Amino acid sequence: MLVRLFRIVDGISWVASRLADVSVVVLIVAMVYEVAARYLFDAPTDWAFDIAYMCSGALFLLGVSWALKEDAHIRIDILRNRMSPRVAGVVEGITYLMVLAPFFAVLSYIAIGRTFKAWQTGEVEMVSPWAPLMWPFYLTIAIGLTALTLQLAVEGLRAFLGQRSPSKEVHA
Repeated sequence: MLVRLFRIVDGISWVASRLADVSVVVLIVAMVYEVAARYLFDAPTDWAFDIAYMCSGALFLLGVSWALKEDAHIRIDILRNRMSPRVAGVVEGITYLMVLAPFFAVLSYIAIGRTFKAWQTGEVEMVSPWAPLMWPFYLTIAIGLTALTLQLAVEGLRAFLGQRSPSKEVHA
């Protein structure tokens, strides 16, 4: 049963990371278009800044759960390397499952509520001349935070069970 849960959550993180891929493409296309419009045609866009910050935020939040799953985040292992694998697993399990997952669950809940409220009210970006709808951006935040929460819980369980692979150490 746990193996199935692990696969489902890993799949959710994978899907979120593919959405991050889409965000990168949109960001690149928008920035290339903006540069061409601004410098070749002297016609800057009203929307480029909004697309840039929205895609950058989406990119980070949609990709972070996959980075956790792949153990690709940056950390300093000074203390962890001095612990036995079992003790390190327990510490990591407690940190992920009992500290970080509940914290990000609360953030996910807030983001989902904010998304729903923005969708209901038709909220737009107030400081932008383009004034885009905000709920799609909030939705990417909610998806990314929820995927991270689920991945933290699963990685915490894996750590307790001794199933997390040790970090890939790089020695200079």
